[in-house]
Amino acid sequence: MRGFWKLASIEFKLFLREPSAAFFTLVFPLMMLFIFGGVFGNKPQYSGLGIVDLSVPAYTAMIIATTGLVSLTISISAARELGVLRRFHTTPLTPTAILTSQVLVLFIMTTLGMVLLLIAAKITYGLRFNGNVLSVILGFLLSSCSFFALGFVLASIARTARSAQVMAMALYYPMLFLSGAAIPKWVLPEAVRTYGQILPLTHVVNLLTGLWLGEPWSDHLKEVAVLVVMMVVGLVVSAKTFRWE
Repeated sequence: MRGFWKLASIEFKLFLREPSAAFFTLVFPLMMLFIFGGVFGNKPQYSGLGIVDLSVPAYTAMIIATTGLVSLTISISAARELGVLRRFHTTPLTPTAILTSQVLVLFIMTTLGMVLLLIAAKITYGLRFNGNVLSVILGFLLSSCSFFALGFVLASIARTARSAQVMAMALYYPMLFLSGAAIPKWVLPEAVRTYGQILPLTHVVNLLTGLWLGEPWSDHLKEVAVLVVMMVVGLVVSAKTFRWE
């Protein structure tokens, strides 16, 4: 157990030493918050909530995609290419512990990004919330696990860190701008919103926003089903295709 926490500590330091990963997880969502908050304000409009109130769960989805799809994919692929995973595999640590340490650090950073976002929105724009805290936490956990599973799939099939980055970005940017995570869906054309329904991140945005508004889980069975299937399939595929070297 001591070795696990030591490895997790090292992974945490490595994450903070990667400027782009830390920026897009901790800083970029705050930039989006202040830009759109400065333009639209946060006057109550829908169910007593304003633009900022509705944007926070969408920006949370952005953070989940950044860590689960981009950071995890690239970090594991780079570790394999450099032979780090092979060397770890020869230590007394179990494979599960090695991979869990990666996921734990990324989950902590995802949570930290969300907390910073909530604090900034509350202090600056008086963030309002109509949902159930436990429901939002569960939705956050489900969404994170689903994207971590997707990240493991990409990390499993990528031969190099460069190819992993290309694959991750090719999925990340269309989802970021077409799912409602970065740009509010109400400003997007109807055709774009329709196309966006096939993107996994759209279901995260819909689920977290709905739970934030206080909607019951029964209104989001489609989103839950998509994310659960994505998580299970991702775990099965990555378990069969993951390579240590």
